[in-house]
Amino acid sequence: MSILVFVEIAEGQIKKTSLEAVAYAHAMGGPVTAIALGAADQSALASLGKYGAQKVLHAADEKLNKEVIQAYASVLTKALQDEGADILVLASSSLGTPVAARVATKIGASLATNVTELPDTTAGFVVKRSIYTGKAFAKVTLSNTKKVIALKKNAAEAKEVGSDVAVTPYSVTLSDADFATKILSSEKATGEVLLPEANIVVSGGRGMKGAEHWGILEELAKTLHAATGCSKPVSDMGWRPHHEHVGQTGVKVAPQLYIAVGISGAIQHLAGVNSSKYIVVINKDADAPFFKAADYGIVGDAFDVVPKLTEALKAAK
Repeated sequence: MSILVFVEIAEGQIKKTSLEAVAYAHAMGGPVTAIALGAADQSALASLGKYGAQKVLHAADEKLNKEVIQAYASVLTKALQDEGADILVLASSSLGTPVAARVATKIGASLATNVTELPDTTAGFVVKRSIYTGKAFAKVTLSNTKKVIALKKNAAEAKEVGSDVAVTPYSVTLSDADFATKILSSEKATGEVLLPEANIVVSGGRGMKGAEHWGILEELAKTLHAATGCSKPVSDMGWRPHHEHVGQTGVKVAPQLYIAVGISGAIQHLAGVNSSKYIVVINKDADAPFFKAADYGIVGDAFDVVPKLTEALKAAK
């Protein structure tokens, strides 16, 4: 059982979700080959060996710097064939999920997205996946010889099990058809820590009463090395940028810790955060629906609680 892992790159570095994908593939037991597309830091690629990759391929063609799904799918399909791999593992993401679907179609593979556990091979090849925005799970049998597995964030621990490996250049031949879709421009979210990669998220709602009061949340986030988020009404009113909107129609997050300040807990918001490992809610309304989903709750005025919490965290450090 040979496994190919597609690793995503951001600013030349490997995304944490892709490190998790490599660790997951290693835990499956087969020889693991990782492949990166476009510009990437060579030392970062070599470090994939620490997470279980026996081999690292790098397709450095500058045309691959832009994340064109058709082109990425063509390269991965060829790499699967060249490496004799039966399984492709990658992260469930805005890039990984559509790439997974296209590759599965190209090679006639069984596909599972949002996978949360290692496959059960005692009777076939069964994977557990998250469905209904994390409210339920489904067990799915992947019956085809070829398989594509898109892994849910935090479903595997990115722990070191080996050492650096050599990076092998991987040459590709790309046709005009691979670039039938043109990316004219892209806007990247900014900030010290970005929402999709964050282990901790500090998020605010209408209870913050205005954009001018966001400083206390930014200070808390800075102290925790966390990303900042917000509810949909906040982004709609222009208090915070739209790329910080967390929820069913915004960014779905799965951090280790989600801190919700002044957010009532509408079902659309909960759908975007219910995969968080721990949820802490701070709200002066003791009847706020969010408290029902919280692991820990503080009933109090955010403008009193948050600064005190920040100072306590600073003192603890």
